[in-house]
Amino acid sequence: MPSTEFNTAADEAQKLTVKPSNDDLLKLYALFKQATVGDNTTSKPTFDIKGRYKWDAWTAVKGTSQEDAEKQYIAFVESLKAKQ
Repeated sequence: MPSTEFNTAADEAQKLTVKPSNDDLLKLYALFKQATVGDNTTSKPTFDIKGRYKWDAWTAVKGTSQEDAEKQYIAFVESLKAKQ
C-alpha cells in the first residue's frame, strides 16, 4: 500500500506547472507502476507505439522493490518541482 508521501508526490506530479519531458513522463510512469503494481508481467504491446514506450520504461525498472520505486518516485517528483 502506497505511503502518504507517495500519494502526495503523485498529486503534486499532476499539478506541475511545467510539463515534464517525454523521458521524464516515462520515468514517472515506470516508477509509479513499479511502486503500485510491482514488476511488469503484461505482454508487450504490438501496434500501440505509446503503449510500447510505457511498457519498455516499466520493464526497465523490473526487479526494483516497490519500496525503492516509491522512494525514487518521490525524489524524482521533488527534482521536477525544483525545476519549476
